[in-house]
Amino acid sequence: MPLIAHSELPTFARLAQEGHDVLRPQRAAAQDIRELHIGLLNMMPDAALQATERQFLRLVTSCNRIAQFYVHPISVPGLPREGAAADYVARYYEPLEKIQAEGLDALIITGANPVHPDIRDEPYWDALYGIMRWAGEHVTSTVCSCLATHAHIAQTHGVERVPLAVKQWGVYSHRVVTADHPLTANINTRFDAPHSRWNDAPREALEAAGIRVLAESEEAGVHLAVSGDGVRWIYFQGHPEYDRQSLLKEYKREVNRYIDGTNTEFPPPPQHYFTAETRTLLKHYRAAVEAALKSAAQMPEFAEGDFIASLENTWTDTGKSLFNNWLGMVYQLTGKNRHEPFMCTIDPAAPLGSVSA
Repeated sequence: MPLIAHSELPTFARLAQEGHDVLRPQRAAAQDIRELHIGLLNMMPDAALQATERQFLRLVTSCNRIAQFYVHPISVPGLPREGAAADYVARYYEPLEKIQAEGLDALIITGANPVHPDIRDEPYWDALYGIMRWAGEHVTSTVCSCLATHAHIAQTHGVERVPLAVKQWGVYSHRVVTADHPLTANINTRFDAPHSRWNDAPREALEAAGIRVLAESEEAGVHLAVSGDGVRWIYFQGHPEYDRQSLLKEYKREVNRYIDGTNTEFPPPPQHYFTAETRTLLKHYRAAVEAALKSAAQMPEFAEGDFIASLENTWTDTGKSLFNNWLGMVYQLTGKNRHEPFMCTIDPAAPLGSVSA
């Protein structure tokens, strides 16, 4: 599906340079293809703001060419933004009031870096859940990523996230446990996906709340689930949008937090992500860091380039297939009126008919 560069958002130019199909509005107007409008509520911290934006837009633009996609990046009050990131959001992101007035066909809500044990204590909570309530009434389908998943299931289903003893991060093998849903149609029955989180929503708690689990990992738990109607809410605990080097950058940030004293223990590397050779390099790097801390010597550089070449991406194709299925499902259910979540022929109580949960 071609993305429409309907604003000066730099990500549009970046994706066009990478070879993705990005159209200017003039060319899009000459095509007799239906539009879909997707909101991207980007709650990631400043350092990951634009990378997360690109990751989700790549998944969108890799889908089948059945529509023209207008992606509308938005933010919420209460998110800490500084310097260049604050200027970027102010310049390129769209006002929430404008989005709600014009309507959306679909919405993506990213994860965030929480500060408080209870999500509802975050300074952006009221604004975030206000958007979720609005989306539940006006948007055909909303994808929640990681913390957004935990926020929605806690407030609407009473399913509280469970703190983990150690961070769940790495690349894990998953299996499809529900094959008769449009989201899992024609994808591999086993696939990899990254996870990166300190909390978990167990399968038993989700299913007890009427949420349908579609894919899970024996090691990492639930990856993908949907609301009881099968459409309105799509829940990810994993990260199908991650780039090959995303976990590497997270690992580097965790190491730097150890170096500056924020963390008291050197972070373990993400599981099933680094090769044996790379893990050896990381052991040498850790030894050099520990020695520098003891002697107050110059800290060794974390050279990302030494590790990137050995990293494998084993999840993006499945992520693309999932988003292709999601947007195809939205296309079949929503009408041209962006203020109405379903066409008049669709039963809102059971939009998928015999396929709904």
